[in-house]
Amino acid sequence: MSPFAKPAEPSSGIDYSALKGALLMIKVIFVEDHIPTVHTRPGEKNPAVRADVTVLDGPQAGHAYQDTLVFPKVLQGQLRSRVGQLVLGRLSQGEAKPGQSAPWKLDAATPADEQVAEAFLRTKSTPSVTTPAASEPPF
Repeated sequence: MSPFAKPAEPSSGIDYSALKGALLMIKVIFVEDHIPTVHTRPGEKNPAVRADVTVLDGPQAGHAYQDTLVFPKVLQGQLRSRVGQLVLGRLSQGEAKPGQSAPWKLDAATPADEQVAEAFLRTKSTPSVTTPAASEPPF
């Protein structure tokens, strides 16, 4: 087994509508204060949450969005204080305000959802890198 990691796949945006109802496990990496986009106006801040998002059930089960940016505001609010943690929930939509789209949000995971996530985590193997003993030269 090689000690080297393969390059990560380029990050792609999440199609939230395709994931509606899916169980998501989100590893929150970092909160970005400003990510300029084509929609950002001069002087406007556009925050995002950087995360690894894994789909645990539904048609895209097993798909992972590595190092992706989460822009929906309600989702950001649910993830912002969870940097360094795994968040588990079902993707849903809240109530739309007049003239706006319904916000994307996570519903709390059920005990059955937690069992699915725990089983997934058990199947993930973490490669170990062996280090030489103190008496051995490093090369």
